[in-house]
Amino acid sequence: MTQTIPTAEPFFFPGKGKSARTGCLVTHGFTGAPKEMHWLGEYLNGRGYTVCGIRLSGHATRPPDMIRSRYADWLLSVEDGYNLLRACTDRVFLLGLSMGAILSLVSAARLPVRGVVAMSTPYDLPVHLPLPLWGLRLLSHLVPYRPKSKVPGSGWFDQAAYKQHVAYPHNPVRSGVELKLLLDEMHAALPRVLVPVLLIHSRDDSYVPADSMPRIYAALGTADKQMLWVEGGGHVITEEPTRQAVFEAAADFVKRVASS
Repeated sequence: MTQTIPTAEPFFFPGKGKSARTGCLVTHGFTGAPKEMHWLGEYLNGRGYTVCGIRLSGHATRPPDMIRSRYADWLLSVEDGYNLLRACTDRVFLLGLSMGAILSLVSAARLPVRGVVAMSTPYDLPVHLPLPLWGLRLLSHLVPYRPKSKVPGSGWFDQAAYKQHVAYPHNPVRSGVELKLLLDEMHAALPRVLVPVLLIHSRDDSYVPADSMPRIYAALGTADKQMLWVEGGGHVITEEPTRQAVFEAAADFVKRVASS
């Protein structure tokens, strides 16, 4: 019996033609699964690119697995995906959603990638931490999970997309500590990101504050950076009605940078 949630498995799509030598590593978000990047992966593969959708450590199995994972494990998951793609392509792009975007930006300061597409990226934690990190570590033993929202799916524009979405139903408190530490890593890494970057954010994202994208943009070290606002979809812009505009912008960015 498989440990991975059905339909949430990682994926690999071999490319076709000249574009096959360009690899796209697509990374999902906090408590999410590769499935939320599957449609983007199919779109990019339709353009000929070789695509790998990784499963971050502790995700898409059982919530206790995520509690045992640390942010260094999530970064290593991205590095594993990079190495898989690098073995069969000439250049690799990192495309991430939410925490996957944070991981992509941090990794871009460490790995020889060609560019980054960061979607729905938080600059800070979306919620205020009531305790210091050491206090939250202690609290997590007593209160291991916190609810995501009072009404599940309330921030989604496309309810059909929400129903097929795969993610853990609650936020692990201990993993919130790791997310904060990962954000600190991103803040330090942004000035060292020197490859082209495309930032995409929805004006209707009720989870990540709208000022996150401009703050990340200002901190990036690269001169080749763009911001794109989309509307009509919530936080998971790769599955919401925003997805077509997001997919086209991401593919055009990869094409431009790969050919330069």
